[in-house]
Amino acid sequence: MLTLSEVEALARAAHEGQTDKAGRPYAEHLRAVAEGVRSRGGDPDQIAAAWLHDAVEDDALSGAWLREAALSDRTKDIVAAVTKRAGETPEAYAERILATPGALLVKESDLAHNADPARLAALAEPTRTRLTEKYARMRALLGLENAQALPGTP
Repeated sequence: MLTLSEVEALARAAHEGQTDKAGRPYAEHLRAVAEGVRSRGGDPDQIAAAWLHDAVEDDALSGAWLREAALSDRTKDIVAAVTKRAGETPEAYAERILATPGALLVKESDLAHNADPARLAALAEPTRTRLTEKYARMRALLGLENAQALPGTP
């Protein structure tokens, strides 16, 4: 099995050169989500999934890689659950997350970092408004209406 350090290195390498919507290195988001999971009491499977939560969705790693990776089945299930599928409704996406043990905590941390006001402030107003509404809707679908970014989350 891959260690958490190996998963982190692999995720960083897979997303090398990618930036978020504000132009920041994408690895900063991965680190924030993994730290958010850790600070919320997540276990090693969830922390590993946090590092990899966007890898398949962003085509940084393939679904085949995930199926064959030296990861626990639980980590693989969480990554698969939080990976959005083409044409999928937000409701179907939320249902899959809620049905997968451990996935909600990873998605909660992802949403908290994505909705961090300091992070959103770097975006143009139309993008900021669209994303704020999108994240609020997903929090509501997941029963996380009151979920907020953790203080000090980058």
